[in-house]
Amino acid sequence: MTTPPAGYDATRHPDLLVWLAERRDAFESWARDAGGVDRFDFSDASLDALEGLVRERFAAPEEITAQRRSPFVQGAVWYIGETLCRRRAGWVWSFEPDVDFGLLPAFYPAVPDPALLDTPCVGAPGAEPGEHWYPLNTLRRLLVAEDEFGDPVDERLVGMVEGWYDEDQDEDDEEDQEDQEDQEDDEA
Repeated sequence: MTTPPAGYDATRHPDLLVWLAERRDAFESWARDAGGVDRFDFSDASLDALEGLVRERFAAPEEITAQRRSPFVQGAVWYIGETLCRRRAGWVWSFEPDVDFGLLPAFYPAVPDPALLDTPCVGAPGAEPGEHWYPLNTLRRLLVAEDEFGDPVDERLVGMVEGWYDEDQDEDDEEDQEDQEDQEDDEA
């Protein structure tokens, strides 16, 4: 791990920029190999299709981790993150320093360190640590059978994406509703 240079811009990390360009260039080929370009249009139906492919190919989160540098997983990571960026105005890709130490891990090293988030993420510009969405972790969560208490987990990709990106909107809607009710009370 290295210390980020002064003025580090997580959206301009050189490896991230190369990775994004490679993913964009490889998207049509990836989509064709994954079932058809028309199938992957950043819609909920396309997220359902991607989830089906992930569940067909992998039995456990560790398998995704082991194959995280494969073309399929790389394309899936990009697709999930790009879907979020397109749906959530202003969201961008970034490569964040380690939350605990502020150091930059290697970008997608050959051997993953389970203690580090060494993959690209998406979020609002200037988001605080922990407020980013890591698409690789999203893929792994699809295959988690039970939570830390032993309760069954049945995550769905659309639910994860919709739940994350609607959270702020729900809060805004609640605040607007409260403001409207307060205004009505004042008028009465």
